[in-house]
Amino acid sequence: MIGVLLGLVVAAAFGSGDFAGGRASRSTSTAAVLIVASACSVAGAGVVAFLVDAEVTAADLGFGALAGVLNVGGLALLYRGLARNAARVVAPVTAAVASLVPVGWGLATGERPGALVLAGIALEVVAVVLLAREPAAPGERIGVADGAAPAVLAGALLGSSLVLFAQTGEASGQWPVLAARLAALVVVACGAAGLARTQVLRLPRGEARRLAVLAGLLDVAATSLLLVAVRRDLLVVVAPIAALGPAFTVLLARVWDQEHIDRVRQAGLGLALVGLVLVAAG
Repeated sequence: MIGVLLGLVVAAAFGSGDFAGGRASRSTSTAAVLIVASACSVAGAGVVAFLVDAEVTAADLGFGALAGVLNVGGLALLYRGLARNAARVVAPVTAAVASLVPVGWGLATGERPGALVLAGIALEVVAVVLLAREPAAPGERIGVADGAAPAVLAGALLGSSLVLFAQTGEASGQWPVLAARLAALVVVACGAAGLARTQVLRLPRGEARRLAVLAGLLDVAATSLLLVAVRRDLLVVVAPIAALGPAFTVLLARVWDQEHIDRVRQAGLGLALVGLVLVAAG
């Protein structure tokens, strides 16, 4: 039950952070947003790591660093997708795929969830198809919604980072998160150095900078809690519950941006939520 509750808090933090990062990327480059968000994440992760007693190994730091590299790649695709495409498509598809990757890993490595969990996973697969579907006019062929393809890749990277976090030892405390955020910052800095020749990466004062800071702090808070959650419960249970994040992203997009959600995607969101509830119940 603790893992389930933590998963819900993680979902709220991830969903809100994704919305903040995507919105910040609308008025400036994604790289600039990631630099600020990553720096704030490092600061937050450092505070948490030093506050928690731990006995960390090189393997724990290695898994954490690799998780951070995959995570920042997924976030870059997600923020870019949210800035250029509808949140009602990008956020749910990313989150559904991100939950299926660790579920598949858990099943492959011996975790045996009940029938309700398996039914929930099946519903998530159907939900991804509905959310990625682009409604067509009469006589036209149904296509793939704009933003669906990069959202799938973003979800795969984010889900893989969760699998790597789950490989760290419980005694390592929050040091894997700090290693992840440091590695992510290095990757972002290297990428920004190349982009600086062709574009201005300075993040202007105002809403964009505040949103980038908020995105970084929410991300590190969610990741820290997620690490605790996967150590207390099955990975196949925690991952789908944490994937409820898009519900918060879409809700915020609906409130702030007045995004319309068509019936097909309403059905997809509904199936995704039902599937996640079944996983939690199972």
